[in-house]
Amino acid sequence: MTDNDRISLEAGWKAALREEFAKPYMQQLSEFLRAEKAAGKEIYPPRELIFSALNSTPLASVKVVIIGQDPYHGPGQAHGMCFSVQPGVAVPPSLLNIYKELKRDLNIDLATHGYLQHWAEQGVLLLNTSLTVERGIAGSHAKKGWQHFTDKIISVVSEQPTPVVFLLWGAHAQSKESLIDPTRHLVLKSVHPSPLSAYRGFIGNGHFSRTNKELISLGREPIDWKLPSAV
Repeated sequence: MTDNDRISLEAGWKAALREEFAKPYMQQLSEFLRAEKAAGKEIYPPRELIFSALNSTPLASVKVVIIGQDPYHGPGQAHGMCFSVQPGVAVPPSLLNIYKELKRDLNIDLATHGYLQHWAEQGVLLLNTSLTVERGIAGSHAKKGWQHFTDKIISVVSEQPTPVVFLLWGAHAQSKESLIDPTRHLVLKSVHPSPLSAYRGFIGNGHFSRTNKELISLGREPIDWKLPSAV
């Protein structure tokens, strides 16, 4: 992971993050992941999908940033994008609540799957703050170095000349607000879409319509939040 020339990463992100891969924390993270794998532990997502969010949403194309926390830690779920699961996997509870707000806000029928590639390809960066996790153990890699790398990603987006919309759902995402320049970007905050909190302010936040209104005001194409029926 620390050999920058071997990393399969979109060119814009690779240039912006090049120095990060040479830093000691990233070398230590790479060694940690190798040791975990050598010990027979299952790590999600698969290695080739760790940077899916960056590869699916080039830096120059970012319009919206949604910040999550951990990859899903069940078999076959995680594929490198927050809230999204691989085709054929049941829609997780938090994502179902996201769909319910889409229905309320924009009258978009609930999707039958949880694969959010369609959003990513339109410029929605689906960024978890930790990019790997051990099977069955939430937060297991949260303090292993990924937080420094993903903080840098957020800062890089904030430094871009074109304004974007940041969606910060829940306390963890909102803890990253200090990395964002609010004079240049729109920051929308609410509680998390988790079943524990969704009806205390996520449902009804209007973030999807507000995001598109902002993009239109900037002369950018709005996001088509309706997911294809087949994936």
